[in-house]
Amino acid sequence: MTILSVVYASAPTNELIIPTLEIQLPERWIRICASFEDQLLGVNGEMVWFEAGSLSITLPAKNSTSVQTLTFGVPAIDGAIQRYVDQALEADIEVKLIYREYLESDKSAPSRAPTVMTIRGGIFEDVEAQFEAGYYDILNTAWPRPRYTAETAPGIRFT
Repeated sequence: MTILSVVYASAPTNELIIPTLEIQLPERWIRICASFEDQLLGVNGEMVWFEAGSLSITLPAKNSTSVQTLTFGVPAIDGAIQRYVDQALEADIEVKLIYREYLESDKSAPSRAPTVMTIRGGIFEDVEAQFEAGYYDILNTAWPRPRYTAETAPGIRFT
């Protein structure tokens, strides 16, 4: 049992969950937290600033498709974000989106493992950017995971 599961189950009044998004672009990283003020939070052992803003998350639909897609609404911090994301997606560069949750009592590290997703597209409107990101594609997952070739398993070569 983790401290986060205790917080979800008991909802203590002295504990607050801080959801965050990090968008990793080739030129820069964009870090946003759902808060009224900027937060200094731990990422991979170092403390970094997350800009305060509103976040909205739409969970994937319950259906039989293989790809789980989440939609994230983030404040459009500046027009450069749209340009960077559009350029990366047009150049077929993979843009990572990382979702983390922190507890107000311990900002040194996320309260559970981060969820790493790939941005598949987005819509930029006046004051909000909506990103679609996926984290699991079962149809394009190899089975068995390791590929056995003549280089990795020489005994399978027919002579």
